[in-house]
Amino acid sequence: MSPVDTAEGGDLKTLTDAGSPRTNAVKIAACQLPYVHQDINRALAIILEYAARAESQGARLICLPECYLQGYVYVGENTEELAFDLSSPAFGRILQALAQLTATVVFGFIEREGTRLFNTAVVVESGVVLGRYRKAKLLAGESQFEAGSSFPIFDLYGVKFGINICNDLNFPECAQAVAEQDARLLLCPCNNMMRKSDAERWNRKHNEIRKRRALETGMCLISSDVTGEWNGRVSYGSTAAIEGNGSVVCQVDRMQPGLIIYELQVVPGDGDKRV
Repeated sequence: MSPVDTAEGGDLKTLTDAGSPRTNAVKIAACQLPYVHQDINRALAIILEYAARAESQGARLICLPECYLQGYVYVGENTEELAFDLSSPAFGRILQALAQLTATVVFGFIEREGTRLFNTAVVVESGVVLGRYRKAKLLAGESQFEAGSSFPIFDLYGVKFGINICNDLNFPECAQAVAEQDARLLLCPCNNMMRKSDAERWNRKHNEIRKRRALETGMCLISSDVTGEWNGRVSYGSTAAIEGNGSVVCQVDRMQPGLIIYELQVVPGDGDKRV
């Protein structure tokens, strides 16, 4: 595959198989968003802005960062107050705002189910929840959450995909659980807002780990991340598309908001859109 830069300002790259008809490919966007902390209205506005930009470039599937709606929370913060139940009127208003989008969007949020809390990525189309994935491998600082245990697969226009969230990628079994269900694509919402010393240490490690997961499974791996500085922390951003051979074919610049668009060929005979 070869990159084609179509962006104003250089923050958007489109990749396509040479000689392959575009009608047989699904465009997938991954967004690197400015970090927002506990400002749901602003976060939602940014989601809508970047999703609209991705749609204008033909994206039919859009990946957004981990916990983006409420911001990444730390032990001791007001997690319960921030969390949404998927069936609540409050989350219904979020879905109503997203109904203007035609693409399928995957974004991270803090989920509440009864008294239980989860770090969740939800799959939404036209304001309707198609499914969710709950982070399986929680960090020590995520003890307020319960771990997820299932790896659902979604089928969009003949492309089967699953989800891993951030730290899940450090564990080969999480990607493997998706690959074993014949998925060709792994979406990875991330939120790497870290102390500066940790951010420096991890800055170049993200893609190394993701390359290994791609090589082990043969799946294309597309990640989204936040970027910016907040409260003594920094996220350089690690939004990228990595093919099954381990090649990083497209990446948003470090410390820059933006998005990438990747074209994944549909395998003939896979059928129409199913979830």
